[in-house]
Amino acid sequence: MHEKKFLTPAELSERWGGRITTRTLANWRSQAAGPPFVKIGGAVLYDCEQVAAWEKSNTVTSTSQYRAASA
Repeated sequence: MHEKKFLTPAELSERWGGRITTRTLANWRSQAAGPPFVKIGGAVLYDCEQVAAWEKSNTVTSTSQYRAASA
């Protein structure tokens, strides 16, 4: 059986080099933004596969793509 791997908010922040803080992740969760997460026993966890999919869906190749997506 395939065991899912999860990241805590601190681990996810570390994955992104600390550029996205745990506070930003908390804000994103309250705004239904950012990668999907689960709450298990009060702990917030991010499924590694869903994080990778979210990263891929937010990958841009030029600044014009970024501006169009955020408009």
